[in-house]
Amino acid sequence: MIEKAQTRIPVKLHRNVVLIQTEDALLAQELLAHRKLAQEIVGRLADNVLLVRAGRVDAVVQELQKMGHTPQVM
Repeated sequence: MIEKAQTRIPVKLHRNVVLIQTEDALLAQELLAHRKLAQEIVGRLADNVLLVRAGRVDAVVQELQKMGHTPQVM
């Protein structure tokens, strides 16, 4: 019989977070390289998913629009 490891992995649950999900990792990297937008990014959750600073969704949407993107807000 194989015993399961009893290791605990810390987990954080966040409510009401804002994410930017891009079509590919290259676009996410380009967004991170943009000085004004990078200030609003807290972290990268996956190759194509960025975590936005709390309360900054409007600023991020405006900056994306200035860059020529058409963000879809859900």
